[in-house]
Amino acid sequence: MIRIWYAFAYLVWLMYEVVKQAYKLGIDYLTPGLDVSPSIVEFPLHATSKLEIAAIESSITVTPGTLTLGIYEPEDGSGKSLFVHFLYAHTHEHAIAELESMERRLLRATRGPGKEGT
Repeated sequence: MIRIWYAFAYLVWLMYEVVKQAYKLGIDYLTPGLDVSPSIVEFPLHATSKLEIAAIESSITVTPGTLTLGIYEPEDGSGKSLFVHFLYAHTHEHAIAELESMERRLLRATRGPGKEGT
């Protein structure tokens, strides 16, 4: 069940992130020398429902500088993973931390507070 307040907070946060990343991308494009550090990371998901997975994939892709490349679904039924391309992934840990923050906020909106990692 969607938690209206947390869903609204997530959408506001996502809009802020989109504007912030678009500004960063625009500044990088207009200034000499690129500050890009492209990378592809595998992100293990805590999201389980189709709605949660589609929402996290869409949120990643709509954010400038990131793109969801695909989803890995093991045949044994263990946890799914996303493959995400980052334009500004200066470290693997930072990229994963950004994705974890996004997923935690999204799961708070779909599951409620305190249930983000379950």
